[in-house]
Amino acid sequence: MEFVTPAGEQEYAGVVRAAEDLLVCLDFDGVLAPIVEDPSEAHVHPDAQQTLVDLAEVCRSIAVVTGRPARQAIELGRLDEVGAAMEERGRTLHLRGQYGNERWDSSVRRVSSPRPPEGLATFEAELPAVLREHDAADAFLEDKGLAIGVHTRRLSDPDAALDRLRGPVAVLARKHGLVVEPGRQVLEVRAPGADKGAAVRDLLEQTGASAVLFAGDDLGDVAAFSAITDLRAESSARGSSLPSLLVASASETAAVPELTSRADVVVDGPDGVIALLRSLTADASAARL
Repeated sequence: MEFVTPAGEQEYAGVVRAAEDLLVCLDFDGVLAPIVEDPSEAHVHPDAQQTLVDLAEVCRSIAVVTGRPARQAIELGRLDEVGAAMEERGRTLHLRGQYGNERWDSSVRRVSSPRPPEGLATFEAELPAVLREHDAADAFLEDKGLAIGVHTRRLSDPDAALDRLRGPVAVLARKHGLVVEPGRQVLEVRAPGADKGAAVRDLLEQTGASAVLFAGDDLGDVAAFSAITDLRAESSARGSSLPSLLVASASETAAVPELTSRADVVVDGPDGVIALLRSLTADASAARL
């Protein structure tokens, strides 16, 4: 665990002291599960489930906030089992899928989801021609129901292919009233309006939490970091404080500077995230004594 900002250690100590009122928000890919070529094979860290159940003993709420479809995250993470174990302890597991467009929690156990955005089907039909035109015909297309992911990591030079596609895919998306969410070797096309920052604000209001931790690994998590930074400033302007911790999951080969530069703590991938959550659980438990 590497504290990045001068106040990083103080921020960590603050969320430990405020653990009973703490909302812990975690991305799925790159945070709870390693990044893999086939998104359908991204299973969570082997210690993630027990770590989350143990963490629920010391904090107010836990939420998974992901760009993945909610049902897919539930299945790959066995989140229904985690949620059931948490409910036995009087805690609820929350899930926000597709950047907050989909909702699920362990008390209701039903996914609520809007209809696919207008223009998405036509965008998907026109997309292969754009890929062929820009020498990326073999890019992997992931249909998320409410979004389309264009993955280049299977191509011979994935970063170069992503650079070639950024502009053309954005033009096609705008034509159909959609937006592009860039990530590591992926462009996700979806409806405008939802992002992880809005999801975090909504979760804080829903849970009544007065402290927050967010762990992310990619560009889609920048909005959550920005929202928490804004909430810190709003609290300071009112003469109070928001105990909070911004955690970047990264490695030497998979770091996103736009995220790590804003983080209080940088950890080494899912292994580092699990270690951090275990430390938080132990430190919060000790603080209660």
